[in-house]
Amino acid sequence: MKFAIQINCSPTQSNTAYTAYQFVKTVLTMQHEVMRVFFYQEGVYHAFGFTTPPDDEVSLTKSWSALAAQYQVDLVVCISAAQRRGLLCADEAKRQGKMDQDLAKGFRISGLGQLVEASLLADRFIVFG
Repeated sequence: MKFAIQINCSPTQSNTAYTAYQFVKTVLTMQHEVMRVFFYQEGVYHAFGFTTPPDDEVSLTKSWSALAAQYQVDLVVCISAAQRRGLLCADEAKRQGKMDQDLAKGFRISGLGQLVEASLLADRFIVFG
């Protein structure tokens, strides 16, 4: 079965973000396909590379990055939502005259077209948050 996932909540907002991660991880270990995980609205905070949660908390950013590397999951961040929250990829940071990019490893920034495409091609489209 093919899944497309949309995440609208931040990693610290509630346990919904962790539930989304666990769901995707379980689906992958059951050998289903996750076509794309699309981070939208407050969900873009998952992609901030410089977040450092306390040692006794799970770093969802690192968890997503590791999952993307292990299973080649496409982690897409909405460009408009990212810019509103100050998340820049290398190209946009350079264009804006900023010193550095903030995007965590394994994530990429793109538009809503990526979400639409994934939802059309997937067997199931699930939204968290």
